[in-house]
Amino acid sequence: MSEHDENEDEAFTEAALIQAIENQIEAAEPPAALATLNKLSLVGYEREEILQLMAMVLAHEIKAMLDADRPFDGAAYEQALRALPELPKEMP
Repeated sequence: MSEHDENEDEAFTEAALIQAIENQIEAAEPPAALATLNKLSLVGYEREEILQLMAMVLAHEIKAMLDADRPFDGAAYEQALRALPELPKEMP
């Protein structure tokens, strides 16, 4: 795979994660999605930055789920969202 293809894949993945976050905010499901957006907006984060942080948390949970071959942990995901802007400990 060329570097160009990898960059396209990465951009597609980020766009898909951000779309998933937008859907969660719109549906207020999980409730932590909308709460996190509101909390970070109040302390001065821009919407685009908030979406990127939330997408990083979602990606982290998906990776943990795949690595451990376990179901999606909604409670852990919501807890990680509520901890933003602090990212999960295992993240670089």
